[in-house]
Amino acid sequence: MAARLFWQAFRGKLGRIMWPEQRALGFIGGNLDPQFALAARDHHGTLLGLAGFKDRNGALLGGDFRSLAASYGWFGAFWRGALLELLERDIEPDVLLMDGIFVSQAARGRGIGTALLRAICDTARARNLSAVRLDVIDTNPRARALYAREGFVEIDTQDIGLLRLLLNFRTSTRMQRNFADPM
Repeated sequence: MAARLFWQAFRGKLGRIMWPEQRALGFIGGNLDPQFALAARDHHGTLLGLAGFKDRNGALLGGDFRSLAASYGWFGAFWRGALLELLERDIEPDVLLMDGIFVSQAARGRGIGTALLRAICDTARARNLSAVRLDVIDTNPRARALYAREGFVEIDTQDIGLLRLLLNFRTSTRMQRNFADPM
C-alpha cells in the first residue's frame, strides 16, 4: 500500500524515469524504509499518508545500484541511477530533511498532510535539531501553501533546466522552518 501511495504521489515527477509502473512499484516497495517514515492511519489501520525524512543513516526511499538493477536490469539501472542522482539532496548538520510527504486521494482535505508535517517538526525537535528543510516543486501549489501556513519560508528556488522535459516541473523551491521562529 505504501509503495502504491508513493507512486501515485510522485508518478508525475518520476514517471518517465521509473516506468514501467510494475517495475517502479517493485523497486519502491522493496526499498521504502519505515525507519525513516511517519505514518497516518485510520482507526481500521488503513494507511492514509506518509511523511518521510532523510538523515545520515538513510532515507524514506533507499536503494542502491544493485537494487535498481534487480528491478530494471544493468543498463536500465545505469541511466536511471544517473538521473536519480541529480535529484538527490544533501543533508545538513542540525537540520532534518523531509524526504517526501503524501496522502491518499481519499484522505485529502482532512488535515492528514498538516498532521504529518507537524509530526515531522516534532521529530526534529525531539532530536534537538534546529530546523526542518524540504523542497517543493512549482506544480504543487497546494503543498507549498501548506508549508507556508506551517511556518516554512523560502530559502531559494532552483530552475532544473532541461531536466524539466523528463520531470514535468520547472523549478524546485527549498523551504525551511527554524524552530526559533515563532508560529
